[in-house]
Amino acid sequence: MNILILGAGGREHAFAYKISQSELCDKLFIAPGNAGTAQFGKNINLKLTNFDAIKEFVLKESIKMVVVGPEDPLVLGISDFFTEDSELKDVALIGPSKRGALLEGSKERAKEFMFMHKIPTAAYQSFTAESLQAGKDFLDTLNAPYVLKADGLAGGKGVLILEDLEEAKKELENMLLESKFGNAGEKVVIEEFLDGIELSVFVLTDGEHYKMLPTAKDYKRIGEGNTGLNTGGMGAISPVPFADDELMQKIEERIVKPTVAGLKKEKIDYKGFIFIGLMVIKGEPYVIEYNVRMGDPETEVVLPRIKSDLVELFQKVASKTLNETEIEIDGNTAATVMLVSGGYPEAYEKGKEISGIANVEGSLVFHAGTKEFNDKIITNGGRVLAVTSFGSDYKEALKKSYQNVDKLHFDKMYYRKDLGFDLS
Repeated sequence: MNILILGAGGREHAFAYKISQSELCDKLFIAPGNAGTAQFGKNINLKLTNFDAIKEFVLKESIKMVVVGPEDPLVLGISDFFTEDSELKDVALIGPSKRGALLEGSKERAKEFMFMHKIPTAAYQSFTAESLQAGKDFLDTLNAPYVLKADGLAGGKGVLILEDLEEAKKELENMLLESKFGNAGEKVVIEEFLDGIELSVFVLTDGEHYKMLPTAKDYKRIGEGNTGLNTGGMGAISPVPFADDELMQKIEERIVKPTVAGLKKEKIDYKGFIFIGLMVIKGEPYVIEYNVRMGDPETEVVLPRIKSDLVELFQKVASKTLNETEIEIDGNTAATVMLVSGGYPEAYEKGKEISGIANVEGSLVFHAGTKEFNDKIITNGGRVLAVTSFGSDYKEALKKSYQNVDKLHFDKMYYRKDLGFDLS
């Protein structure tokens, strides 16, 4: 069949790498893609929020499956657009309905869902510009540090964790009155801080049944020792060493099962991935957030560990027969190191020539923010490349990735050298 992947990052390159291995895939298109995805299919210049243009392309190229990478099209309702269109309704679209996507599109909705279905999470309240003073009063009742989350989509950067009460009140003002995060911050969720270690759990569901995918640990902060600003992710490791059978059983029973049951109970059409961001405190799991798609850069360590045919799995999702298959997972550890543009996650320059990719041996290089220009590959984003390697444990996998990172270069290239520091 002909397949279309929507997106342009490292996650989409990993999808293209995996989907292109399937005998069920005839032609593969990626919109808009990047210099890396072009190795596995044809890049197409489509805007991800222009559903009419996507429809025209899907019909023209007889696309039978659409895999949605990023959250924006999902939150805007691309799944509903396909379901409600007589010419598109038989195309298998991997991604939840607009109602399902609200779990990521609104932090408040996600918290309400968790409380409604008794899923363990931090206490919270939400506030708007009109209730600013009430928000400040609520901060007075909490202990430091203070967690402020923009309700809407802010590209993974809409969360502030602050130690000082007065600074927290000032930032609440900046978000609600000065539009620090634009429309995403018209409503702000304030929640109690959970002090533990983070873990990402991924679930593939057809809305009735689900399969657990490999765990991963993402490193969000720009600076070593988890300091500095939040980013889209500076690297990831899968599986997570501390996610033992006992913890995973708690996660499945207390979080995954009630989440899938909650979607079903609320009659939410959900065919796709659920990313569950967790905080583990003294062996007990709590949900920090839901995402309604695969994470990035976690996809770059999770997908390479899946031995099963990904297209076949997606067909099972589309036909609600996911219970009829088992997912085969590689027992080795995968680790990815993200190379970013100097200045990221704030102002950075694009257009820097990348060298050394051909010299990489024994690792996968996933392109996150690249493009081809005059027969050269140049930087085209904040996060540029993800170098993924396998090893018998995370230390061996990381060592291989770092050895290959040394072969790569672009002006002002930066990466974290301490990934895995909190796992030993």
